[in-house]
Parts: sequence; C-alpha cells; structure tokens
Amino acid sequence: MESNQAAIAVGIFLVAYALIISEKIHRTVIALAGAVLVIMFGVLSQEQAIHHIDFNTLGLLVGMMVIVAITSETGLFRFLAIWSAKAVDGDPLKLMIVLSVITAISSALLDNVTTVLLIVPVTLSITKQLNVKPAPYLISQIIASNVGGTATLIGDPPNIMIGSAVKELDFLAFVNNLAGIAMLILVVNIIILVLIYRKHLKTTAELSAKIKSLNPGHQIKNPKLLKICLAVLALTVTLFFFHQQLHLESATVAIFGASLLMLLAKKNSDHDLESIFHKVEWVALFFFIGLFILVGGLVETGIISLLAQKAMELTAGNPTTTAMIILWLSALASAFVDNIPFVATMIPLIKNMGALGMTNLEPLWWSLALGACLGGNGTIIGASANVIVAGLAAQEGYPISFVRFMKVGFPLMLLSILIANIYVYLRYLI
Repeated sequence: MESNQAAIAVGIFLVAYALIISEKIHRTVIALAGAVLVIMFGVLSQEQAIHHIDFNTLGLLVGMMVIVAITSETGLFRFLAIWSAKAVDGDPLKLMIVLSVITAISSALLDNVTTVLLIVPVTLSITKQLNVKPAPYLISQIIASNVGGTATLIGDPPNIMIGSAVKELDFLAFVNNLAGIAMLILVVNIIILVLIYRKHLKTTAELSAKIKSLNPGHQIKNPKLLKICLAVLALTVTLFFFHQQLHLESATVAIFGASLLMLLAKKNSDHDLESIFHKVEWVALFFFIGLFILVGGLVETGIISLLAQKAMELTAGNPTTTAMIILWLSALASAFVDNIPFVATMIPLIKNMGALGMTNLEPLWWSLALGACLGGNGTIIGASANVIVAGLAAQEGYPISFVRFMKVGFPLMLLSILIANIYVYLRYLI
C-alpha cells in the first residue's frame, strides 16, 4: 500500500463524507467531484474507476424507476388511497393504519422513495378533506416505507447494493431472511403509532360521509395501461424470485421489465420516451457512480482491508460480536447520515473479513441490511424517503421538524433494532 496514495484516498473520502453530511452542497456534486479527484491524483486510473462502478445496482434502479414512472401515470396510487379511505368509512385512525400498510407493501415491491413521492400528495389531499392534521400520517408513512423497504432486494438502496455485491443473496434470499422480521417490526410499529396518535385523529360524521361519497374508480386515467403495468410488474417480480436459477442478474430482469413495459405502453399511452426518462432519478444514479469510485479508492489502496483486519482483531473473529456491532453501528450511523455511503463502505469491509478467515458472513450481511434500512427511521434525515416526505409536507404548509420526528422515530428505531438483534441472534448465531 503506497502511503501517499492511501492518505489522499482517505482525505478525499472523509472531506466528501463531511460535505455530504453537512448538506451545504448537493451530495451528487460532492460524490462526482471526489471521484474525479481520486482519478486526477492517481489513486485510481480511469479504467480502475469504471471497474469499481456497480452497474448491476445502477441497472436495477433504472429499470424499476422506468416501470414506476409509467405505472404512476395510470392513477393507481390515487385509486388505492381513496379506496382505503372508503374501506374504513372515513375513520381517520383506521385510515392511518391502512395507508401505512399500503406504503410498506409498495415500498417492498417498488422502492420506498418512489412510493412516498406517489402516496404523500394523495394523503395530504385526504387529510385536508377530513380536517385532520397530516403529520401523524406522514410520520407513519416514513416509518412504514423504511420498514417495508427492508423486506426485499429492491425495496431500499442498501439492499440493492448488498444483493449486487453478494451474488448468493438473490431476491428469494432477501424475502426468506428479511420479509418475516420486517412484517413483525411493521406490526409493532403500527400498534405503537396507533397508541400515540389515537386521540389526535378524529373527524366529523359529515366529513367522513363526504370521503365515502368519492369514487376511487374515477382516479384511474388509463385502465388498459394499468392492466399492462400490473401484468409486467407481476412478471418482473416473478423473474426476480427465480433470477439466480435462470442465471440472470437482477439488473437484467429490471431492464427487461422496463423495456417490455415501454414497448407495450407506447401503443396504449400518449407519453413518449423522453417524458418517461425525464422521471428517472438521474441525480441519484450519478451520486451512486461517484460514491462507488470514492470507495474504490479505499479498496485499491488497501485501506478497507486494513480496517477489516483491525475489526477482526477487535472482535477476535467472533461472528456474534461482529454481527451485533455491525447491526447497531449501521442503525445509529444511518439515523444521522445517509445510509448509502455507509453501506458502500461496509460492503468491501465485510468481504475482507471473509478473506481474512471469517467463514460465515451471512449474519453480517443481514445485520448490515437490517441496521442500515431500519436505522433510517431514527431521524428526518436518516433516509432519502424521509427527506422527500418532509419536503413535500413543508411545501403544503405542514413542516415536520427534526425534533418532532425524532421524538417518535428514534425510540421506534431503537425498538426495531432490538427486535432485529434478537432475530439475528436466534436465527443465525446460536
């Protein structure tokens, strides 16, 4: 390891990380600038930098973003929200429960960022009609989106990154290992949220009747396109389940689903390709690219392997101690900083632990996934979905302060991690 290049790699990474946390400059600009500096200072060649970009992660994200962009045009989410309100007879408390469950399921099958972008505007509209404060609904949806996103490979960016880096952990593996515990944690969180907000969510019989009079069917703008979208989404999710047996990468499945839907949607929609690709979150994708190169600099200079060696010495190679440290460290770190750069740094670290002789890495991967995804519920800046919900709420005149969210989110996050701790220990470490 060349000490000068290692020092440069660490310096650039730490400065970039600090600036990302500060949010003074957009994180994508920082990640790309840091990546370019890593190349310009000779830490990585351009070829090495490209080698460290995980195109499987990027392809999976692009594919799902295209599928969601087309599906959102059908009015499906508005239909689901109004259908839910009618199904519970306009009862505000029951509505919070149903919308939380819909948010969690959608976050598992699509992704949590897209889900909140689609469901929050409808929630604000319904709460306005019921004359109830939207904050309890929005806080519940943030928590449900992060818990739901924990359940599958495609639900949350940390899971996408872990699944892409570890080929043995396919879609089915994530469902088998995380869906059950995510469901339990969701139920516990919803029960506590109901106890917290039950006295605040009340409306008049007249306003409930007004909600019951709405027709959810009117929200569906293009029924034919909706059927196509649901069929393609079902096919895509089915292929995710079997992608390893079919010797297909998850990105290939997502791009196939997106391509098929674009082909079929062209005949059944007025929207052209430009409008579809305009909705792809290119800013997020370029953030990933910069981040992969930044972490690549730490890998190539041997910093990651050195950290792994020190971690092994600290825990004496004990899988239980290591898994617990990763779970709690991931959760606490992800509550206060973006979980994506943290996970990007931890993946090669865990891989190096395997290279140094730790035979069973599975508990470490699931600890990282649970900690990073659930830790996002700790604060309003803990995950991208949280920031988006807070922004949408503030635009409508319902700001959610850092302290207000933390009073609810942080204790629930700690409880979720405690449940996850027990689960990881009983399932993998006894």
